[in-house]
Amino acid sequence: KYKGTPFKVSTLNRYIVFIGRQYLEDIKKSTDDELSLVEAVNDTIKIDYLIGPAINADPYHIPLARIRLSHKLGLYYPDMKDEVHIAFEELLRFKDNAWKSVVAVATIRQIVCRARNRVIVGLPLCRDPDWIELNARHAVDVAFDANILNMFPKFLVPLVSKILPKSAAGIKRAMKHLDPLIKERFRCMKEHGDEWNDKLSDFLQWLIDEKEECTTRQLTLRALTLSFASIHTCTQALYNLAANPQYVEPLREEVDAVIREHVWTKEAMVLMQKVDSFLAESLPLEGVLTTGVRRKALKNLTLSDGTFIPKGTHLYVPTYVFHRDSAIYENPGIFDPLRFFRLGEDGNESGRHQMVAMNRNYFPFGYGKHACPGRILAADEPKTMFAHILTSYGVKFKDRVSRPASIYWDSNVIADPTARPLFRKRAHN
Repeated sequence: KYKGTPFKVSTLNRYIVFIGRQYLEDIKKSTDDELSLVEAVNDTIKIDYLIGPAINADPYHIPLARIRLSHKLGLYYPDMKDEVHIAFEELLRFKDNAWKSVVAVATIRQIVCRARNRVIVGLPLCRDPDWIELNARHAVDVAFDANILNMFPKFLVPLVSKILPKSAAGIKRAMKHLDPLIKERFRCMKEHGDEWNDKLSDFLQWLIDEKEECTTRQLTLRALTLSFASIHTCTQALYNLAANPQYVEPLREEVDAVIREHVWTKEAMVLMQKVDSFLAESLPLEGVLTTGVRRKALKNLTLSDGTFIPKGTHLYVPTYVFHRDSAIYENPGIFDPLRFFRLGEDGNESGRHQMVAMNRNYFPFGYGKHACPGRILAADEPKTMFAHILTSYGVKFKDRVSRPASIYWDSNVIADPTARPLFRKRAHN
């Protein structure tokens, strides 16, 4: 069992040093010119070549997501909830009370993209089938193109990136959708100024108001970057629910009770502690990445215990391993959806055991100042979807005893894209 002693792995184009969680404080205290998340991601995803260097050079969208969106999410929550509910009804299209087989990944992808884009670009674009399809494909296409680029030596990457069609094609499609919206908004701003009474207030408008960028291409790239969605997080939790029907009633009782008193609000999501625990348990066992904390050394460094890290080295903390540490969690490899709920009840720091928590034992959204800036939104989306499923549907697998196995590719954990759980309208008494 890995205890956290640093060890080095050589890949085609970089050295990776895996380190233990005892080094998380080294990472937290480091400056961006010492250990860089941006450069680590850029080396892996090739953002400068596939999306554009401005995203890294001036990441002004990050504080907007971390501060403004997180603080104002309560105002936008009714829209997001509304989109989740409508999307489920439109996509599932029940005609009777029979069980209906649904391709989970494809369905959840559309619902997540619609809900997130309701906040990013608003109606009616968030429901446009082509916009939703290209948003759902964009992250996949960037990852696909990046994996191709990672096969080539560094000096060939700029050349090869110009002939990769997937990412560029998605960006062009997105620009066609956003161009008339952006031009109309600039026209209204010029015409009305501060007197624009019906001014829209979505993330696209926030980007425009920052006055950092003004072209359709620039703003499209920011919008696409923000729309990267946690599709697999929602799908993995759904698989866990379908494979563990014994937890449906206690979870449903909690959701029903909270909604009766608080209706569908951001505050109601906070009170759904068992739902939060279910999702928090799903993340460590079937999270999106096996290495949730990564940095690139931009200079020679010495860690607190004397370990020397040469410039250019990538540091990875293997989230997958430490979230399964029996020294921290009892039976960590067994799905226990109320684990974090009990931990919150037993201790005085219940916030340490929430889905969006960030500490040395639990860090699915990263660690330190570069933890996922949109993790509040990334948590409220699956919570809303999960709560809606519990209140509105029954869900199960037809013949399966256990949940479908995930696919492990590089450091990615991917929900089975072929699994088809069964849905049925819930009969209300």
